[in-house]
Amino acid sequence: MSELLLLPAIDLKDGRCVRLAQGRFEDETVYGDDPVAMAKRWVALGAEWIHLVNLDGSLGHLAANREAIVNIVQSVPAKYQLGGGIRTLDAMKSWLEVGVDRLILGTIVCQDPQLVRQAGQMFPGRLAASLDSKGRALKIQGWLEDAGQDVLTVAATLKELGVSLVIHTDVERDGLQTGPNWPLAAEVAKVSGLPTLVAGGVSGSNDLIALRDLKAAGVIGAISGRALYEGTLDFTEAQRILAGPGERGAGNSPA
Repeated sequence: MSELLLLPAIDLKDGRCVRLAQGRFEDETVYGDDPVAMAKRWVALGAEWIHLVNLDGSLGHLAANREAIVNIVQSVPAKYQLGGGIRTLDAMKSWLEVGVDRLILGTIVCQDPQLVRQAGQMFPGRLAASLDSKGRALKIQGWLEDAGQDVLTVAATLKELGVSLVIHTDVERDGLQTGPNWPLAAEVAKVSGLPTLVAGGVSGSNDLIALRDLKAAGVIGAISGRALYEGTLDFTEAQRILAGPGERGAGNSPA
């Protein structure tokens, strides 16, 4: 993977594009009622990967937002990774069949690693693990419950389970634009031995400059929502920064 990535996030709740503050469902900001139009917006600016989250799905509402997600994936050419309530092999197969490129598994990574191992064998190269933590304490079930496990301990098991990518989110920073937890993300990348995306807290161009310094450690990109939607981070400028000094941005395409 030669280029650093910036993935715009489209978080779906009740069919709308929203962002939550620190994962609190009662603290939402609505950014649009047309998820397909939002996906088209990011693709038009050069995004090749988009991060989709089914917020209702993370609470167990399995059918929620399905129509919106299918419409996005099938009508807007891009690569998509999807998370939120994907906890069975049938659900994984169903999402892959409609065109999702990569599945993000969260709660079951902690609760049922054997199922994750089986999924890794069935869907090689298609699984990411979402490690959402408050400090080093993992959170599950839409961040509402403590997993009782340490983020680095679980990170060390992922490669053997067949996971190909890690996403680390610092729950306390998510949606607040206070800057990501770069040191912990770098530790996750080192312990897991897997390429790692960081989420939670991206605030502007300075964060992307910091990201460039962590590429060698295995932190290969960031996911951003609120900063992009509210204009504190410009997507086109972000691509230029991630391409490196003296280089011209060329999109987010992984090698």
